[in-house]
Amino acid sequence: MDANEEVGLEERLKSALWLYIGRIVDEETIKLGINATPQFIGALTEMVWAQIETASQDLESFAKHAGRSTINVSDVLLLARRNEGLESILRAFVDREREEES
Repeated sequence: MDANEEVGLEERLKSALWLYIGRIVDEETIKLGINATPQFIGALTEMVWAQIETASQDLESFAKHAGRSTINVSDVLLLARRNEGLESILRAFVDREREEES
């Protein structure tokens, strides 16, 4: 993939993220009876994008450190280690999936 294709793909992904975040914000603001500006949605989208980039880099680093080229469940659980609530939800999900496979 050349640089132009990468930029185009990134822009399409950001646009999709903006759309879905906008939908979620709209749903929540209707429930709360408040308004959110397009600038708020844009800022929230940029923040989420930055978090996604950081998480993806961390996941790639974990897999590479383990000598793998593919990210797996252990990498995701390692990423979630600092968020106890998220980690427990993910571990419960993984455990259920493993039980169903058995």
